[in-house]
Amino acid sequence: MSLSVDHSPPRRPLFFPVVIATVFLAIIGMSAGLALGTRHERAQQSADQPTEPVVPVAPSATSGSGPSAIRCPDEMEQTARAKGYSTPLEQVMRVRAADTGTTVWICSDAKGGLYYQSNKGGYEATWIEGETALFLPKVKKKGDTYVGIAPDGNVFTVSPTELRIAFASGREDEVHSVDEE
Repeated sequence: MSLSVDHSPPRRPLFFPVVIATVFLAIIGMSAGLALGTRHERAQQSADQPTEPVVPVAPSATSGSGPSAIRCPDEMEQTARAKGYSTPLEQVMRVRAADTGTTVWICSDAKGGLYYQSNKGGYEATWIEGETALFLPKVKKKGDTYVGIAPDGNVFTVSPTELRIAFASGREDEVHSVDEE
């Protein structure tokens, strides 16, 4: 009588294939994270990068929605395009603060979106977005008044007679009398 020993096949160690698979998955994950991080960093740098001062030019007339349509300043359109908004922009209102010389434009795009743009000294002055100039999208119209809210929460209200800045910090409102241009 012969003894039959039924042995299972020899086990192959799983340790090395699991380690190798883990290393490959880690490399793939790090590569994807690095690529996405670099992409996000580039987008953030271009959004934070101040625009170069541009030689100011007066707004030009356009044949847009009628013979009296006036284009908004080129600098405003450049800022709108850089932030992903449609252009051209046509002037709805332009006022100048009597005490500071700041000019404010309210402009609209072809879809009826309203935008606020101000520049210390008007379009004749140096135009640096975020320093001397402020662009605000999604402006709301209330009668003959336009209201824009800055990312810091400050509220800019423009009418044919007044420019009011309400500060989110609680600082006292600035009120400037204006003249329509």
